[in-house]
Amino acid sequence: MARVTVVGAGVIGLSIAHELAVAGHRVQILAAQDALSSVSGVAAAIWFPHGVAHTAPVLDSAQVTLQRFQELAGRPDTGVRMRQGTVLMRRADTDTSWTRAVPHHERLDATQLPAHLVPGTGATGVACTVPVALTDVYLPWLHAEVLALGVTMRTTEVRDLREVLAQENPDALVVAAGMRSAALLADDDETYPVRGQIVRLANPGLTEWVTDNDNPQGLTYVVPRDHDVVCGGTGEVGSWNEQVDPEVEQAILRRACALVPALAGQPVLSRAVGLRPARSSVRVGAVEGYDRPVFACYGHGGAGFTLSWGDAARIAALIGPA
Repeated sequence: MARVTVVGAGVIGLSIAHELAVAGHRVQILAAQDALSSVSGVAAAIWFPHGVAHTAPVLDSAQVTLQRFQELAGRPDTGVRMRQGTVLMRRADTDTSWTRAVPHHERLDATQLPAHLVPGTGATGVACTVPVALTDVYLPWLHAEVLALGVTMRTTEVRDLREVLAQENPDALVVAAGMRSAALLADDDETYPVRGQIVRLANPGLTEWVTDNDNPQGLTYVVPRDHDVVCGGTGEVGSWNEQVDPEVEQAILRRACALVPALAGQPVLSRAVGLRPARSSVRVGAVEGYDRPVFACYGHGGAGFTLSWGDAARIAALIGPA
């Protein structure tokens, strides 16, 4: 393989293009929009395998990505920060298999949690330090890194993979277009959107994140970045609505401020909605039915950043060196 076309320029597509270029391939990206305009730009981008089954390949990819992000966090210009925080757990059967990818974590019982976080619920938690990517810094940085490796990009809406194969004539093609991927691959009828709405508040000086996935009022997370705090969220399965809902935003703010009282009264800086590409399992592998190698890499749910480098490495291994 020498010429590879990647369809999609979100965090998954850019990471794949990066690893293929490092392996010596000539890489071209085709995408209708840049990473910041995609669902990648909406993400809180905290390392956590949310919205995907915790299978062995998923946890392996998550661990590879964690290690890469730890390295990148040593360079402030990348926009990757290592941040301490707490995963709240309200159910005894909460899946904690993800912790095997995190070398240093601590199980917390109800007595070790601040009383205001889980009043009367008896919830437990996991304290750990994981990467947070500042999307407005990390995605442009990754884009620039990819270009520096010689990757070319063209803005276009891909509608037919066979057309791309005929016109671009690559040796291999990778479909990493998030929600668009299933429409491009006729053999997939199980991918569906999960609508996520977030609101970004001014940061009053917070550094620690907290997630409360089983909050009875709805999915709740607070992820501080350098200058703002991403507050979420929603997990509306099957919704294609990409418009901000003011009532949903108010509910998010009530939950976030109950979780982190210091957020009360902070001004809203921005708001956004993104459609997470979900399916029963992340799809990483070869696709049959084409006259040359075609590979899929999508269906990451809310774990695109978390699996990005690991799944990019899996695709690069499948294609092999140049």
